[in-house]
Amino acid sequence: AINARIWDGVENWINAFEPGDFVRVKGVVQTYQNRKQLIVNEISKSDGTQVDLKDFVRETMEDPKELYTRLLGFVKSMKDDQIRKLTELALSDEEVHGLLLRAPAAKTIHHAYMGGLLEHIVSICSIMDFLAGHYSFLNRDLLLFGAIFHDLGKIWELSLEDGIKYTDRGRLVGHMVLSCELIDRLIKEIPDFERKKEDVLKHIVLSHHGKYEYGSPKEPALIEAMVVAMIDELDSKINTVIEFMRQELGTGERWTRLNPKFDRYFLLDFLRSREP
Repeated sequence: AINARIWDGVENWINAFEPGDFVRVKGVVQTYQNRKQLIVNEISKSDGTQVDLKDFVRETMEDPKELYTRLLGFVKSMKDDQIRKLTELALSDEEVHGLLLRAPAAKTIHHAYMGGLLEHIVSICSIMDFLAGHYSFLNRDLLLFGAIFHDLGKIWELSLEDGIKYTDRGRLVGHMVLSCELIDRLIKEIPDFERKKEDVLKHIVLSHHGKYEYGSPKEPALIEAMVVAMIDELDSKINTVIEFMRQELGTGERWTRLNPKFDRYFLLDFLRSREP
């Protein structure tokens, strides 16, 4: 990632490409405030046929197969037979398995890299496992279910074909509804699945953005749904900040530039001492 500037003939490039396109660029790299920036002289859209996606969309630093194994371990430990069976059916589905190993969790904000969704899910499962032990009144199975299913629809909402982009289904339907569609399909394979339990599971998915203004069609009405929403936000924000700080380490500065999302600067000293 590098900031780029076009100083001359800007009007010639305004409609030349869209965010997410692959482009060929000619220019000069300069240093401004201890950060590299590209002064663009020429830029043109590329068809992407000569592109290796891994050069542009990085992968999780974790081993996806190891993450999947850890995820299955959490599922195996569920006590409720119906919830465990539903989750096992989802993760054993060939399409879900293949997509989840590579899927990003977002286009730009958090865990926006190949395998990011799986990393995000397993991270939340680990936190839920701890919280269920700390707060004995919480239903651990519901917490784990929410950790796994809340964003599972993103395997269909986002595509990696030519960079991270939204699919038509993602734009028209959205990942929460896609997760609920998966629940509907798989529940048919489980005899006598309780309707009240089905509604609770869907509620956890549909309320995990926490507030209506955040795009949540329902607000959490269960303590477990509220916890899922809070921990999803926590894990997302931590990843957003740490990725931003890691990008800033190469500047040699003690402080990051202003982060517009959080409207603050972050001190790099402690992170620099921990990073290899």
